[in-house]
Amino acid sequence: MVKAVCVSALVGVVCAVLSCYVTLKGWSLMGDAISHAVVPGVVLSYMAGIPFAIGAFIFGYGTTVTIGFVKEKTRVKEDAVIGVIFTGFFAFGLVLISKARSNIDLFHILFGNVLGISNEDIIQTVIVSVITLIAVYIFRKDLLLFCFDPNHARSIGINTQFLYYMFLSLMSLTVVAALQAVGIILVVSMLVTPGAIAYLMSDRFNYMIGAAVSASVISCVAGTYISYYLDGATGGCIVVLLTILFFIAMIFAPRHGLLAQHKSVH
Repeated sequence: MVKAVCVSALVGVVCAVLSCYVTLKGWSLMGDAISHAVVPGVVLSYMAGIPFAIGAFIFGYGTTVTIGFVKEKTRVKEDAVIGVIFTGFFAFGLVLISKARSNIDLFHILFGNVLGISNEDIIQTVIVSVITLIAVYIFRKDLLLFCFDPNHARSIGINTQFLYYMFLSLMSLTVVAALQAVGIILVVSMLVTPGAIAYLMSDRFNYMIGAAVSASVISCVAGTYISYYLDGATGGCIVVLLTILFFIAMIFAPRHGLLAQHKSVH
């Protein structure tokens, strides 16, 4: 139980930090695409007996490269390209699951199983989380400018194409880190909701990071405990708590909440 709580808290921190950038960039759909596209990578990794993080990252990053290539080479808009690519990868993963002769549990892949996490998976999650946090810290200023105004970032000499693919790589790594906690289906919530909560709570990015991490860690730890005692899906409990916190922030946020807006009008 202690291991599950610690892993959930770590995943909460990683997802919250990246969530702030995802929210500012408006890439929630991209997070959804990556989270679904890693399914075939996870299944093939289990079938080959290698760490699932390897296959998940390869397919997650491969999806982002494919989306970027198709967007540049065709006249199809990005949202349509994302819809086509991620559903195709996800469907391929479901076909593999249905045909694979293994003990792969579809429920655990889709919704997570942090309470039954193995030591090997803990090591994978820790390594991926540390790499992601270090990369974000090193490039935090460039990433922030890239998310706010990529044209200005390009005009002052920042390599925006490098940041584009690096950011997508970090999203892929974050999805890999969150797989054990909330599963593939719900990981998009971990990539979006903490940042959305923080965006309502503060206009300053440093404060946004703090608010997002607090909301995410509280939800992950409390959700893990609740799922343990209720014998429910851990990912579902975590995301439900995150959603509740979002609505609380939407109503009571000091400057951007509904109550604050109502008072300013009157």
